[in-house]
Amino acid sequence: MSPAPTRRTTVLVVAAHPDDELLGAGGTLARHALAGDQVHALVLADGATSRYADGMDEVLAKCAHRAAEVLGLASLRMLSLPDQRLDVLPLVQVTAQVEAVVAELKPRVVYTHFPGDANADHAVVARAAWTACRPYVLPGLRRFAVFETPSSTEWGWPVQGGGISGFAPTVYTDVAGTLERKLDAMACYGTELRDYPHPRSLRALRERAAYWGSHVGLAAAEPLQLLREVAP
Repeated sequence: MSPAPTRRTTVLVVAAHPDDELLGAGGTLARHALAGDQVHALVLADGATSRYADGMDEVLAKCAHRAAEVLGLASLRMLSLPDQRLDVLPLVQVTAQVEAVVAELKPRVVYTHFPGDANADHAVVARAAWTACRPYVLPGLRRFAVFETPSSTEWGWPVQGGGISGFAPTVYTDVAGTLERKLDAMACYGTELRDYPHPRSLRALRERAAYWGSHVGLAAAEPLQLLREVAP
């Protein structure tokens, strides 16, 4: 289980779309914020133009800012890149925009998507974040971990690199004290919520936290897959 932070630190979550910043790690981010850490979110794509009529990108942006206030984030940056089209942009272009934020904030902890998600935008963002946080560019980074995104991670294509690979949690955050804050933040995204038993319903998110908690003897948990950690 991941311990509560013992010192103030800068945390960055790098997400593909509005609501991704909290679906997989909202309870973890809220816990960081309550501990006094500076928690920042970077959302790359607008989340709207591939699915909705004109103007919904602005609606989602307002939802994202309300959710950020609920979670207690220090800042939210939205790049408004084209939704579901990040894979047609040069990866170097996407990475450069992540690098600019990383260079400014110099985070010690970074969370982003699991790269094997069904959603192609998630994979691009994960790769860009990983590249932007390479050790000689960000020597102060102490933890890089990926989260699951309900309705994308569990539906990902299971065959990768010639073998079968999937999300394999190695760290669990106790979110019993911050789960309600995560759900309140998700409720800000009215257009993105779905009816139960869809994974992005509030009830399913609550049940998911209980499911992962049961793996490690907690009432509620969020799973993370640790890709890099530098011990103090």
